[in-house]
Amino acid sequence: MNLRYKLFSGFVLLIIIPLFFFATTTFLITFHLLEKKYSEQAEFSMRAIGQSLSYIFDEINIVTDSGIANDVFKQALSAPDPTSQELISSNNPAAESGQSPTEDKVDESQSGDGLEGIDYIRQNERQQNFRKLLFNHPTISYAFLYNLRGFSDSEIVRIFTKEGFKEMPLNEFKGHPVYKEVMELKGQPLWIGPNEYPEITGTEPVFTQIRAVKNLTTLKSIGISVVQMKAWEVDSFFNTFYTANENENTRFFIVNDQGFIIYDNKKSHSGQTLQDMLTKPLKLTKGYYSYKDKFNADQSIISSYEMPKYNWHLVSIRDWNSLSNEMVDYIRWVSIIIAICIIGAFMFNMLFMNRITNHIGRIVRFMRKVEDGDLHARVVEEGTDELATLSKGYNRLMDRVNGLIDQVKQEQNQKTAAEMRVLQAQIKPHFLFNTLESINVLAIQNQGRKVSQMVYRLGNILRISIQDKEEITIRQELEYLRSYLEIQKFRFDEVFNFEIDVPDDLMQYMIQKLTLQPLVENCIQHAFDGTTEMGWIRISAHSDAERIYLIVEDNGVGMSNEQLQRFVYMDTDDTNNLVPQLQETMNVERRGLGVRSVADRIRIQYGPRYGLYVCSQAGQGTIIQCTIPRYEQGENV
Repeated sequence: MNLRYKLFSGFVLLIIIPLFFFATTTFLITFHLLEKKYSEQAEFSMRAIGQSLSYIFDEINIVTDSGIANDVFKQALSAPDPTSQELISSNNPAAESGQSPTEDKVDESQSGDGLEGIDYIRQNERQQNFRKLLFNHPTISYAFLYNLRGFSDSEIVRIFTKEGFKEMPLNEFKGHPVYKEVMELKGQPLWIGPNEYPEITGTEPVFTQIRAVKNLTTLKSIGISVVQMKAWEVDSFFNTFYTANENENTRFFIVNDQGFIIYDNKKSHSGQTLQDMLTKPLKLTKGYYSYKDKFNADQSIISSYEMPKYNWHLVSIRDWNSLSNEMVDYIRWVSIIIAICIIGAFMFNMLFMNRITNHIGRIVRFMRKVEDGDLHARVVEEGTDELATLSKGYNRLMDRVNGLIDQVKQEQNQKTAAEMRVLQAQIKPHFLFNTLESINVLAIQNQGRKVSQMVYRLGNILRISIQDKEEITIRQELEYLRSYLEIQKFRFDEVFNFEIDVPDDLMQYMIQKLTLQPLVENCIQHAFDGTTEMGWIRISAHSDAERIYLIVEDNGVGMSNEQLQRFVYMDTDDTNNLVPQLQETMNVERRGLGVRSVADRIRIQYGPRYGLYVCSQAGQGTIIQCTIPRYEQGENV
């Protein structure tokens, strides 16, 4: 993976992903805290609402408690004719005049003793006050009594008259589950919500209180009171408890233990089952409980609070979107800011980091050029920051490397020249020693003419040898070689003959001096040793477009494979070793020393493409091919 991808991966892993994780975590925690905070607030509100609703219903309980405590209900049920005890009736003239029907009877009974008259007066006063209390109470819409006295012909005593409402007969009511529940409460009130038992309460949206009326002396149930309360006071309470915005987004239900809606503050779902509008099971537990669910396909917060005195549950449903609108706006702005930060980070990554990686990549490309051998590659220096400093440092480094390489080359050239001089020095003393030895032999034999010819030819050889030139023409090299062969011919007249066959068109090309003489000398010294046949040496040449091939042949004894191995160059990876090494030890015989010296000189001067190639077989003679570049004086190799 290159640097650009590494930086981008690090940018994503260390910045983008943590930022996304942080935003997601913040979003979830924020909404969880919002839900928790609303749930806590809703709990206080629900408890306050439940308490307020209890006050409304407790007020009716107090009214009916007064009727029982003052024996008003008892007197109405105990009268010989309960039907005449209708306390308020539109058909009763006394009710219209504000006088109770029982007052006439009290007046008629005033012929008795005074104490009995006083009791009737007090009883009538209580009845009158109670009638006023019932009649003037703004929420009570209807009230009647079931007469449980078996000796009476009237089973219903109406306190109010109500058109279009038919009370359930007492016998049917006794068979209803509500009757049993009322009697088990032993005088405590039982409340029934609208539409909960329409056969008892009718179809109007009223709350109905049902309780047993007892004789306070004997504690025996003598009747059942039924008082209906209008729902408008509950409506008024919900309308004033919350603001308009909260009313718009919050719904309140009063449901029984089965989830049946007995009251809906928006009047749209009364008489239905709340569970039908939810996706999760409705949780009606003791105390307070809140959870999130969908109400009519809208995400909402469902909160329930138990009203234990009435076996009802107050349920509030708050639309989640309205609750989280403010938070959503906050999250939206935070998301916009985070998005801007991410875009800025990407711009930073695209511009600044790309500039860094591009600059580093450019330096890497130049370094690869250096690896390929282009030591003059330089980076353009731009700017004044650390990247420019890196470029300047790279350029200074390459300048220093080039300077060191030039120094090494100069030192190597000096070393090579010294080695060349050493190799040439190995040839000259060897040749001079043999020549002088030959001249000495001729002088001893008093062969002055041959000595003169030998000295003349030796002079030609020395004239060429002492020239301050490393290279001469092939023509000059052949003149030198001819003089040498003629000198040796004086010494070994019966041993060999020689022939030089080189085309004239190759004579002007350059060759290192003293290249062919050591090869011919090697033939004379070793090729004909131990043979009885007349030897011969042939020097020929040919060329192609780039090379000249000089061939020295003899018909001598040849060489074995072991001897040939001494002329094989070893492979080496050391590029600083400009002088190829031969497979030999320090104490080998001097045979082939001149040949090896020539091979070393050629390879040092011209490189590994050129040199000597030896082909020989024992008893079959030897062929030495000298390969040199083809160029004239003044040309570059």
